[in-house]
Amino acid sequence: MTASDGTDTTHGAKFPWRGRLLRKGPGPASTANVANIITVVRILMAPLFFVLLLADAGNDGPLRIWAAVVFVVAIVTDSADGIIARRQNLVTDFGKLVDPIADKVLIGGALVALSILGELPWYVTVLIMVREIGITVFRFAVLSDRVIPASRGGKIKTVLQAVALAAALFPWWELVGDWAHWVNGILMTAAFLATVLSGIDYLYQAWKHNRTTA
Repeated sequence: MTASDGTDTTHGAKFPWRGRLLRKGPGPASTANVANIITVVRILMAPLFFVLLLADAGNDGPLRIWAAVVFVVAIVTDSADGIIARRQNLVTDFGKLVDPIADKVLIGGALVALSILGELPWYVTVLIMVREIGITVFRFAVLSDRVIPASRGGKIKTVLQAVALAAALFPWWELVGDWAHWVNGILMTAAFLATVLSGIDYLYQAWKHNRTTA
């Protein structure tokens, strides 16, 4: 059954496909709105980035630079879709759920590719991905009860990961020298710590929620 506002009310569906696509208004926003489309495109950019980076094979050539450009463009759209969603009142449960997944697909691809190229220890990639996948699985597990948006700590973690990976992807050490690798190491350490701490915070907040609703 579909209500007059476009929301499927048969099972209390959270993802209505009918509604506003871009214009701002009081009615429901469609799941297929512009902000969500940008998020999906960001997911689709991840395979292109991954292929370009591996095709360069660690030679720090044009393919690596193009891969880095694709990565940065995809990361920048993360802010764009969020701004559009808030300004145009297009925030949806689908967007809250898929937006952090898009970040994980892109950042996870970068981590794995750098580890394949031997530029990032595998234990860093594995620990970060365990945290990211674990929190994503948890979000899906509680989806029928509530949608968990990205926390402030999670957003800070994503910014640090994006900065650290962008610095690791662009071969700027070719211009400034080996000290760039020290900077990259510091940035990646900060991103790693933020990832672990924000994951612990998610679990703590979930534990508090379960206590209050028990």
